[in-house]
Amino acid sequence: MKPTILIIDDEKKLSSLLSRIIELEGFRVLQAATGKEGIKLLAQEDVLVVLSDVKLPDVNGVELVKTIKEKKPYIEVINLTAYGTIADGVKAIQNGAFNYITKGDDNEKIIPLLYQAVEKAEIQLRAFEQSQKVHGKQTLAGIIGNSKPITEAITLARKVAATDTTVLLLGETGTGKEVFASAIHYESQRRQMPFVAINCSSFTAELLESELFGYKAGAFTGALKDKKGLLEEARHGTVFLDEIGEVNLELQAKLLRFLENKTFIKVGDTQTTKVNVRILAATNRDLQAEAEAGRFRLDLFYRLSVFTISLPSLDERRGDIELLAKHYLKEFAGGLGKAPFKLSEEFSQALNRHHWKGNIRELKNLMERVVILADGDTLTPDLLPPGFNQETVSPDSLDLETVERRHIQKVLTHTNGNKTETARLLGIGLTTLYRKLDEYRIT
Repeated sequence: MKPTILIIDDEKKLSSLLSRIIELEGFRVLQAATGKEGIKLLAQEDVLVVLSDVKLPDVNGVELVKTIKEKKPYIEVINLTAYGTIADGVKAIQNGAFNYITKGDDNEKIIPLLYQAVEKAEIQLRAFEQSQKVHGKQTLAGIIGNSKPITEAITLARKVAATDTTVLLLGETGTGKEVFASAIHYESQRRQMPFVAINCSSFTAELLESELFGYKAGAFTGALKDKKGLLEEARHGTVFLDEIGEVNLELQAKLLRFLENKTFIKVGDTQTTKVNVRILAATNRDLQAEAEAGRFRLDLFYRLSVFTISLPSLDERRGDIELLAKHYLKEFAGGLGKAPFKLSEEFSQALNRHHWKGNIRELKNLMERVVILADGDTLTPDLLPPGFNQETVSPDSLDLETVERRHIQKVLTHTNGNKTETARLLGIGLTTLYRKLDEYRIT
């Protein structure tokens, strides 16, 4: 979808001409003759950048900047004036304007400025949407659980959140590592800046490098213009590197350099770029063992593990199972317009007997299924999948390889062999899934 630009100007001829010029650049353009009309359009449309005249019939365009920023803080505003003054320019910038330019004399500046404003607004919009999504949910106070293992993890996260220290989150797939990473960010001093998460196992080595560091135009086939990487997009914010253990050794060296001096070189560039971002990372692997085996850089492991938080499996926090189940039941029931459910004693016992190989993600998926199937207001064991109670904890079947192989096979059966959906449910990249299928000789 093309970015939308709003022009607020009561000079119709000038507004129409400017609109045509901007449309030729590939943007969608809306027009308003007054500040009131402009605010109304902002409420109805997904606008990224506003070009506003300073002299409007009903409001001063410089003051309008503040109103726009209060309503939609990610929008960038460029003030246009026929008679620019230093005082107005200073006030516009103080109110949050992207720039303040004079009509006529600065016409050649408008399009380059517009591209810069759109790029900044797009980054701010992603951060804003992320903050809205996690508000009240992915703060540490919103993490559900009263068991000792999870409360200890929350206490550690709360202590480190206020610092800029690199954090390594350890835990099995589905234990909530991204939830913790997001919560640490939104309880830090960087909370107003972007939180960018990337699953390192979802990309090839070459693509992951360009996604993280960006590239220069002409760096490779298809690189038609410069592109900022996620590290630049998250400037002054936080980058979460999930499945860090999947990164190859060459890229590990570049990550280590960045962690040490906050600089990197874009793909196809010769100059260094410096950005201030905090790094959080996560893995379900034993990185120290991987390092000792030569599959992970030991120096990078030490740099990442300045502060580690181990997240417990759901089997290790069984006191939280029913609490989590009720939370997801309420969430899914509300989404389907159903009344809240009660758990029968037999249903609760079945949940507590189960060996949760997929951890919280498995429990969440199960509750979604149960809500869809349930007709009455009380949940009973017949709503559980066939063979559910056979998956109980057995000390003889808890070695990691056996558990992982069985779980992958179970999810593959559930998806009727759909590997893309299987990877999504497992929370791993498709390339990682194929590697594990080959490793475990699963067909």
